[in-house]
Amino acid sequence: MRPPSPSIPEKEFLFTALKESQRLDGRLPLEMRTPTLTFGPDLGWVECALGKTKVLAQVEAKMVKPQPERPFEGSITIHSEISPMASSDYEPGRPSDEEVTITRMLDKVLRRSDAVDKESLCVLAGQRVWHIRLTLHFLADAGNLLDCACLAGIVALKHFRRPDVEVVGDEVIIHEPTERAPVPLAIHHTPFCFTFAFFPDGTTPPVLDPSQLEQRLSAGLVSIALNAQKEICVLQKMGGVPLGTDDIMQLVEVAVTRAKETHKLVEARLLEDWLGRKVEVR
Repeated sequence: MRPPSPSIPEKEFLFTALKESQRLDGRLPLEMRTPTLTFGPDLGWVECALGKTKVLAQVEAKMVKPQPERPFEGSITIHSEISPMASSDYEPGRPSDEEVTITRMLDKVLRRSDAVDKESLCVLAGQRVWHIRLTLHFLADAGNLLDCACLAGIVALKHFRRPDVEVVGDEVIIHEPTERAPVPLAIHHTPFCFTFAFFPDGTTPPVLDPSQLEQRLSAGLVSIALNAQKEICVLQKMGGVPLGTDDIMQLVEVAVTRAKETHKLVEARLLEDWLGRKVEVR
């Protein structure tokens, strides 16, 4: 059962506030909620929150045979499902349009952008490679699940450590963490996603990191995935709001600034977590 649509007074109040560059939660139009990262006991377990929006990411690795057409590469799969626990907008077993969009975008940002070096996952060419599985659990939707999920996913991949291995002839020996320090994944780059919401009235400024109400009442969304080095991985536009080249470039500039800030925050939190662990990590 879907929740009722926002009432007319709710719509009018939001649009009036946005025209004056004010948001209901007190943020400026291009201000995002500060990400909160919580690390679990296992490496590769990360909960990310943007305000009340929460996503849990978990990474696992297992040894498998490589695909015949790619004997020198490991593989990465991403599994995600939005359950009714996140919001009453979602029904079990029936993916919504938003869920399909989020799943496809996650695949483009985290897997197809080659964030992880797949060749580094090869253990024995043509015989044994690592298969990395990223699972995303959507815990609460208070708006902008996509950006939260992307952040949770890439941080979990950076946080994860696979067992160290040794190849003797054709035999692969997997060492326990107590014997040898686990090995980090080879990360080429760290992409982050930033979503902007546009509204029916062209005089209303766009907002970054929309809340659930802002997202529902928006006339279009633009999601930009890029890294701190200004390399754009994905640019996705949904909705019928016309945007010119200058409009897009302004959004990209904002996203670049936010990517640098997010990168610093992520690196600081990862370092803080590693220093607090008793196990040796590389």
